[in-house]
Amino acid sequence: MKAEPAHQVRLLDLQETDSRIAQLAHRLRTLPENEEVRRLDARIGGLRDTHTSLTTALSDLDREQRKAESDVDQVRTRAERDAKRLDSGQVGSPKDLEHLQSEIASLQRRQTELEEIVLEVMERREGLESRERQARTELEQAEAERDAVEERRATAVGGIEADRATEATRRERIAGELPEDLLAFYTKLRDQNEGVGAAALRYGRCEGCKLALSTAELSEIRQTPAEEVVRCEQCRRILVRTTDSGI
Repeated sequence: MKAEPAHQVRLLDLQETDSRIAQLAHRLRTLPENEEVRRLDARIGGLRDTHTSLTTALSDLDREQRKAESDVDQVRTRAERDAKRLDSGQVGSPKDLEHLQSEIASLQRRQTELEEIVLEVMERREGLESRERQARTELEQAEAERDAVEERRATAVGGIEADRATEATRRERIAGELPEDLLAFYTKLRDQNEGVGAAALRYGRCEGCKLALSTAELSEIRQTPAEEVVRCEQCRRILVRTTDSGI
């Protein structure tokens, strides 16, 4: 392939721009905030599960407490009704009187048991409420931390995207100056060689693979017309001759 020496040198500018674009893409993928957001998302998910479990348990306790309090009210009402009957003197026979007194005593015992259940539920609720408040606080703190990290990430991404746009504009301008066949050949080699399609020959060394060329290789390149596109025998990238090539 033939190309004007100036176009070959211009490939180095294009390669520099492409490398810069690749570096910016790598920075975008490896922002430390990315890992922080993933870590916080996992933590927030766990905290939400914990908080949901606690609020569900509190809701269950509410129902349990309401039922126990309702049972206490029912037993108390029944005991008060029986006590009024007893105090009214309406119970005539000794047997009925004994039965009523026994029922009142039984209801009082049951009321005491139910009131203890209510107290036990209230104590459990107090402990759960404390845990729920702690879980809610931790969740809110984690969410606030994530918001702050997300804001930092957005700022970093904005800066990188602005740089990418600048480099993309520069690349478009440089690519527009190059012959289509040379650009296509460079693009093919760049895709095959880890993003590097052209490298300078500097002081007898390929800047692509960093290997020094042999004396015979340098002699052959020295005798090759400047319009002829040469390639590194080691990495097969386009080898661009410059004033620093050492030939």
